[in-house]
Amino acid sequence: MVIIQGIALLLLILALFTLFSYKAPFGMKAMGALAGAAIASFLVEAFNAYAIGGLLPLPLYEEVGQAAGSLSGPAAAALVSIALGINPVYALMLGLSVAGFGILPGFFAGYILALVGRKLDRHLPAGVDMIFYVIIMAPLARLVATGVDPLVTNTLTQIGAVIELAATQNPVVMGLVLGGIVTVVSTSPLSSMALTAMLGLTGVPMAIAALALTASISMNFLLFKRLNIGTKKDQLSVAIEPLTQADLISANPIPIYSVNFVGGAIAGLIVAMTGMVNDAPGSAAGIPGLLVMYGFNDWQTVTVTALILFGVGIVAGLVGSKLFSNFPITRQTEKMAASDEEAA
Repeated sequence: MVIIQGIALLLLILALFTLFSYKAPFGMKAMGALAGAAIASFLVEAFNAYAIGGLLPLPLYEEVGQAAGSLSGPAAAALVSIALGINPVYALMLGLSVAGFGILPGFFAGYILALVGRKLDRHLPAGVDMIFYVIIMAPLARLVATGVDPLVTNTLTQIGAVIELAATQNPVVMGLVLGGIVTVVSTSPLSSMALTAMLGLTGVPMAIAALALTASISMNFLLFKRLNIGTKKDQLSVAIEPLTQADLISANPIPIYSVNFVGGAIAGLIVAMTGMVNDAPGSAAGIPGLLVMYGFNDWQTVTVTALILFGVGIVAGLVGSKLFSNFPITRQTEKMAASDEEAA
């Protein structure tokens, strides 16, 4: 029952974000900005604080990572506001006003105030709008974040606790489900780093989330290469960080999401069976996640498991690309042509 509850709550959160992306005004732009905020904060934190600073005696890297991770809320508020067309200076005002809050409260504050700002910008003369943002909009942004924070924090903390409990009761099932879901989320605008950080995952679930994405490195590279999606640069980029190719992934959701779910589920099962742990929330990224694992587990176990997972990714990528070889694929040139036509 606990496993079902944990999976249901996680799927509900993902469904709400998907609904927001497609139905809310400027939803896709806002979610793209949220992904950017996750890269700017959590990816920097994962690499520097956990992967480099956590393994080597380099306090500067650890300080940089911790600083970036603590500013996910301001990053989200500012980037969402810019994505929705707010003046970058005013967007940064909104972002700095929510300092101390997490990525989701900052996201909602930036989104709501940006929608208001878009309407006000049509009526406020230059100069007056700056004073208005300073006196009214910036305090309102912090007020929104303050109001949203308890609900978001309590909900996500509860989901994270349920997932961790479910992982101890039946790690095999949780490995399959969590590995598949997190790997798919890593290719979506929500970002696996943002999701695991918001849920506060630690222990076995965080290990599953981190190493499942290690398998996605070879898997997504082969999918892009063999299905001829994007340029060689895009194919390398998607292997390093799938969020960088969110536009091409969203243009080809069926082959990429389905292969990632199956490959991620198998990888999650393997990780769950090893019993390894990861106490660095937000480190759900292919390369940083792998490096972080060395700080919490025996290096031989991590290395052997990583090699197995790379093999799983290769097999999943080869089989998946074969199954979808005749599937209609939107490639970089076609996407650019469609964008030019829309602009015209």
